[in-house]
Amino acid sequence: MRQIAALPYRIDDTGTVNVLLITSRETRRWVVPKGNPIRGLSSHQAAAHEAYEEAGVRGITCPTALGSYNYWKRRNDGSVRRATVAVFPLAVTEQEADWPEQDERETRWFDLPEAATLVQEADLGRLIGRFRAPAPVAGPGQRLLAWTHALGGRVPMLRWFQALMPRQGRFFDLFEDHAATLVAGADALARLLQGGPDMPLYIREITDREHEADDITRTVLQDVRRTLVAPFDRSTISGLIATMDDAIDQMNHTAKAITLYELSEFEPAMRDIAAIILEAARVTSEAVPLLRAIGINSERILELTERLVTLEGHADTIHDRGLKILFGEAESGGAMHFIVGREIYTHLERVVDKFEDVANEIQGLVLDHA
Repeated sequence: MRQIAALPYRIDDTGTVNVLLITSRETRRWVVPKGNPIRGLSSHQAAAHEAYEEAGVRGITCPTALGSYNYWKRRNDGSVRRATVAVFPLAVTEQEADWPEQDERETRWFDLPEAATLVQEADLGRLIGRFRAPAPVAGPGQRLLAWTHALGGRVPMLRWFQALMPRQGRFFDLFEDHAATLVAGADALARLLQGGPDMPLYIREITDREHEADDITRTVLQDVRRTLVAPFDRSTISGLIATMDDAIDQMNHTAKAITLYELSEFEPAMRDIAAIILEAARVTSEAVPLLRAIGINSERILELTERLVTLEGHADTIHDRGLKILFGEAESGGAMHFIVGREIYTHLERVVDKFEDVANEIQGLVLDHA
């Protein structure tokens, strides 16, 4: 049997990720909110419904599953059946004081390592534990060992020389700062497309983050010219920061279009693409710190970039389906309704495309340096 689940999470000001677990009704063990598919709702919408019913949380649910896990479900007649559960990340924006099953379950926030050890299903524990794995700290010796292992001991002398030289510049810090602006901008964009009275605040947040990202990009490009020894090829550094900056620029273009057309309501498919953008920004913010030690982290980096590519493909599908629905509604809403809606869809699709470009840049780094 197939089921769906939500992984409710929140990120505090320090960048620490916490996830919300709940207790099961009968055994009182720690689990994630889950249930059976619901007729009339997509899988991620059903997961969001279960998160509210069982844990009292609402938020932005990514339509692309994080992964899946299996467990044996005991039925009322005493028999057991293998269940496969697709898990959808849910960025929590509200936690209600009252919800339907509050008297039947306990809810509690945990950091990732603790939550991963508390759930009984090994695959679920791995999904939680790797949701935003911290980058290991690698010294020069570790980097040399990783390079030697990756290249089978056949490292040209020039590579040994470069590995031993001091790494100057602030490139890694600046990449991580820029990734943080992507997460903040994507979070504001996803909230913006929920509508409501706070829309002007979210538009301002996106604009502010775009300006902040521009400052970071300029600093990186200045450092590329001034730094004697760079961790990567200079054109690669410029290319990566440029594609990251393109992503936040496209978010700003989306916000400007919403302001121009004075939109206050949005199609469900638009909100789904915005949720994918938020997940893409989160994945990018996990991948970028791993660049400090590519040799050690190459496998995980490639996993994350593959998820970015998957997210982009899913966004394309949602975009096409949304346009088709919008075209069908044009008869009642008029041609202008379709034109405006198509422009918003186009802006959103371009944001996700830029994250795929970021994935390609990072994959190139891994191939060149791991």
